[in-house]
Amino acid sequence: MKYAAIFTIMTALSAFTINRTNITNIYAFKVKALNGSEINFSSFKGKKILIVNTASECGFTPQYEALQKLYTEYKDKLVIVGFPCNQFGGQEPGSAQEIQTFCKKNYGVTFPLAAKIDVKGNNIAPIYKWLCNKSENGVLDATITWNFNKFLIDENGKLIAYFPSKVKPTDDEITKYLK
Repeated sequence: MKYAAIFTIMTALSAFTINRTNITNIYAFKVKALNGSEINFSSFKGKKILIVNTASECGFTPQYEALQKLYTEYKDKLVIVGFPCNQFGGQEPGSAQEIQTFCKKNYGVTFPLAAKIDVKGNNIAPIYKWLCNKSENGVLDATITWNFNKFLIDENGKLIAYFPSKVKPTDDEITKYLK
């Protein structure tokens, strides 16, 4: 009986530490950029950040145009970071150079693009593990089900909202946070 009580207490206490990280905001992350340099999220302090998993051959690919428009319009208070991903229908098969060229040529993209990553599964990038798990970000759980899912981070590096693919970058659901 005594051992059962101790085991129960220890099990309950362990629940408070399992899956907890020391990362309290986005600023802890550094990722490889599509051009080979580094994107250091701490350099975006004081601005909101919109993080988007992207693909060049998707029905939502035209959202690049709206993302660029948003980036241009709010560049004093917003940074957009695109994360190319090939996990949904193989819709981002290109090399880093091909993706960069496609985005610039077709949509005039000037916002930062990260190197291609996985946004779900066993090889999920640490930044997406943080974004998708309330146990890590402290705010919400999200399941990435397709390309062009969006996460909005506030000026202090805290996650404030998640938007599925169907929400366009210039929709009021997103822009209300920028006005």
